[in-house]
Order: sequence, then structure tokens, then C-alpha cells
Amino acid sequence: MSASVVCCYLPVGSEPGTVAMVDAIRARVLLPIVTGAAPLDWAEYRGEAGLVPGPYGLREPDGPRLGPDAIGLADVLLIPALAVDRRGVRLGRGAGHYDRSLPKAGAEAALIAVVRDEELVDQLPDEPHDVRMTATLTPRLGIRSID
Repeated sequence: MSASVVCCYLPVGSEPGTVAMVDAIRARVLLPIVTGAAPLDWAEYRGEAGLVPGPYGLREPDGPRLGPDAIGLADVLLIPALAVDRRGVRLGRGAGHYDRSLPKAGAEAALIAVVRDEELVDQLPDEPHDVRMTATLTPRLGIRSID
């Protein structure tokens, strides 16, 4: 999969992923910045040395903020999830940051939920505001399109 801009995240606690995963992306990488109840803000990732502590144990880029609409620049979004079902319904942590941000993503962007193999399930409850994922990324299966 080729991309010029990737919106990604740095894992917190037991979330899947690593800084090495983010460093391996060969594109411009934007990381989220939590701004309260508003959609996520975004800033460019310039390496681990350029990260500062943020809310909820997150690490954020220390560079200029690009605004919530910067998510629309991304060809690919790697999105953390507690679970995702085979229809693309994603279960997040419940704060709604991605729910408020994903509607700003480009219509052609790949929305990839990053989960462990056992977190890809048959069905989750969904809400009208949910934005469906277009693919999943798991350690064993790699990237798989949602059918």
C-alpha cells in the first residue's frame, strides 16, 4: 500500500504497535493531539526525540499544530481499536476522539483498524455516528480489506 501522508498513533499501555512501526512508515506521518471534546488536532512526527507528554499518557509531536482538518490530507489512517468486526465497526476507548475526527478524513482514505488477532470479531454493536473501517491490521493476518 502506497501513501504520501499517513495519520497514525503511538501506542499507550497495551495498545498494539510500537514507535518502530511508526518509524518504518515511508511517508509523512501525522500524529494526533487531544484537544478536549473537539476533533483531534494533528502534528507531524519528526522522530521520537520530538515527542512531548500529552494527556491520557499519550506522547505528542512538539511541532506546529496543523488543525483538525489535517486528517483530510491522509491517504491512510492507522487507527487504534479495542476490537473491530468483520463489517468494519470499530470499538474505541469510549472518549469519542476518533468518532469526532474520522468524518473529516478523505472519502478515498484507507481507514485501517489496528488490533490483535483475537480482537477481530464477528460482530460489534454499532451506532449511527460510527465511521466504518475499510481494513484491519493484525499481527498474523496483516492488512485485510473489510468485505
